[in-house]
Amino acid sequence: MDPHLLRTYVTVARLGSFSAAARELGYTQSAVSQHIAALEADLGLALLGRRPVAPTPAGERLLEHAGSLLLRLDAARADLARYAAPPRRTLTLAAGPLALHPRVLAALPATGVTLRTLPRDEVPAAVATGGADLGLVDGLAAPSDPLRLPDVAPLTALVVAEDPLVVVLPAGHPLAGRRDGLDLGDLVDARWLDAPDAGLPLDRLRAAHGAPGGHGFRPSLRYEGTDVRTVAALAAAGHGLALLPRSAAASAPGGVLVPLAVPRLVHRTELLHGLPHGLPHGGEPDGPAAELLRRLGHRETTAR
Repeated sequence: MDPHLLRTYVTVARLGSFSAAARELGYTQSAVSQHIAALEADLGLALLGRRPVAPTPAGERLLEHAGSLLLRLDAARADLARYAAPPRRTLTLAAGPLALHPRVLAALPATGVTLRTLPRDEVPAAVATGGADLGLVDGLAAPSDPLRLPDVAPLTALVVAEDPLVVVLPAGHPLAGRRDGLDLGDLVDARWLDAPDAGLPLDRLRAAHGAPGGHGFRPSLRYEGTDVRTVAALAAAGHGLALLPRSAAASAPGGVLVPLAVPRLVHRTELLHGLPHGLPHGGEPDGPAAELLRRLGHRETTAR
């Protein structure tokens, strides 16, 4: 299966238009049509209906494979390009909003750094494909357990921090005095802030409680920004509960932070890089990236 043809197919399916795909890819419309026809001939299946332009059932199935296939190819190209790349004098760091741990911010080099905030699930792909030199990922985990990362490329993970988790409550909440901690199971029927980009997504709370599939943890207010302080402030103002790492929740004015006691979980942050062994500098980041790693220290560096 020719990856160029596959990329053309994905673009046409996403845009629902041969002409729009041609403009985005820099091809003629005739070339796009030829690509689709060649891919359909190779597979022996119709992949796109023409009026309207939409994937057939076989085309939908191909789309389920295409994203990971193309991402893996892009990651391989970026990986090999590093062998010919000169030493880096700058650092691009991609991070989810909750992954910007104070320890990392304090360790950033003074110059040459670009900090790029991305949705947490996009960070590994950005590192794998060369869109970022390093990446910060975060999530819920049992103490000392590594995060589960998508299989986009060989990546190396460095543990940055494991923060205790707290539930942010308004001062007058009935559970605000529970200094011994809260059981997540007691909060299943509470109203929660839905902040997928700045907080911990509600589906992960359901999974942590063992209630996936949309049961419990009903959303109240939905926040579509990336400012973690806003999430903490909204919870403190009574617009819904929020589960946050203690370091991020400390900015909640007037809020009460009650530790999460059950289940026994932490908010884990890991630093990713994708450098292969055998590079002139030994398969380790150089320049500002190396300086950041030195300041953070190498703890539990593992290949994924």
